[in-house]
Amino acid sequence: MMSLPRLTERSALFLDFDGTLADLAPRPDAVVIPRELPDLLRLLHEQLGGALALVTGRPPEDVDLLLTPLRLPAAFEHGAIRRTASGALHVAVPPDLDAAIHAAMGLAAQHPALLLERKRTAVALHYRQAPELEALCLRTMAAALTADAGLTLLRGKAVVEIKSASVDKGLAITAFMAEAPFAGRTPCFAGDDVTDEAGFESVQRHGGHGIKTGPGATVASHRCADPSTLRDWLRESARLLQT
Repeated sequence: MMSLPRLTERSALFLDFDGTLADLAPRPDAVVIPRELPDLLRLLHEQLGGALALVTGRPPEDVDLLLTPLRLPAAFEHGAIRRTASGALHVAVPPDLDAAIHAAMGLAAQHPALLLERKRTAVALHYRQAPELEALCLRTMAAALTADAGLTLLRGKAVVEIKSASVDKGLAITAFMAEAPFAGRTPCFAGDDVTDEAGFESVQRHGGHGIKTGPGATVASHRCADPSTLRDWLRESARLLQT
């Protein structure tokens, strides 16, 4: 295992989902999580006094279904929907996505290998099964931005997404760090994609640690090889917290 930070009882842990906790799949609905993952996350959540949250681009129903019956504090849809440790739900005002949805639907109708994902506050076009369409997807979605300056285009691993420009994972983590039980702790955030860079910047501004899972340029202070390695670190962290 590559050198990763040690968690203590005064840590706050933030975790991306796809490509970090779970291995990437051809489609978001094809992701399979290790059977022991919910129990491991539940244990770490207890050991950290509740200061563990997921920070993901997925909508709430996806994550809760995959981890059932576990329901953790979480920032969904890149922070547009945030469930606090007390269970309160904060939802950003949904942006006007009509142009983006129309553009994505038109392209997906022409290319069945593309997957259109409509969320409450964003729209994503996945091209993992048709990587040759990357440039076309990017041009099509970028053109849909011209009508609304309040939107931004987000590029991820084989996906291009349009969302509100006023939310990101870094802002979501900052909001958690102002609340119990996260406040006053040393934060650590693990993620794998360019969408996670704002999260790395946030935790490191708070004196904490960013962990980049997999290859690619990053501002994160630490790196591990893949989700399996990250899960090994989580298991070892849980063991050390018990001692």
